Amino acid sequence: MTPQTVVVIAVVPLVAWRLYSRMRRLVGRQRSRPSRHWTAVVLFPLLVLMLALAAAANATALAALAGGVAVGCGLGVAGLRLTRFERTPDGWFYTPNAHIGIVLSVLLVARIAWRLLEVALHGAAPASAQWGSSPLTLVVFGMLAAYYSVYAAGILRWRRSAK
Repeated sequence: MTPQTVVVIAVVPLVAWRLYSRMRRLVGRQRSRPSRHWTAVVLFPLLVLMLALAAAANATALAALAGGVAVGCGLGVAGLRLTRFERTPDGWFYTPNAHIGIVLSVLLVARIAWRLLEVALHGAAPASAQWGSSPLTLVVFGMLAAYYSVYAAGILRWRRSAK
């Protein structure tokens, strides 16, 4: 098994689960659960690091991942500014900006669909377009991972400051 295959096997189920849960909850008020936020703060940077290691030999792919992470961090900060936070007797709640999350999720779904279409049309993805070294895939994943990490860290920061 190549390192890229291991990364794909690790990333695809996580991304699918996050995508499903995020799309389901994008609109409306959500209960803040620290364990979920900590998972995003720890796990997504680790996945980005794994992808960076897998793409280390490809400078273009590494630059795409770094660019995606930079854009995702900016979107995470913007998303936090557009979020409504509430502390009620029922618990801690936040209402995220749906547009940012939807756009990032649609980008990811479109990229995965494109890759699956390539496989269907060619029998396999072109050798130059491996999952772990494709600049377009890495920029999209970098944006999504950084967005969720920064956003979750911001929610944890809000909880700590609001106590």
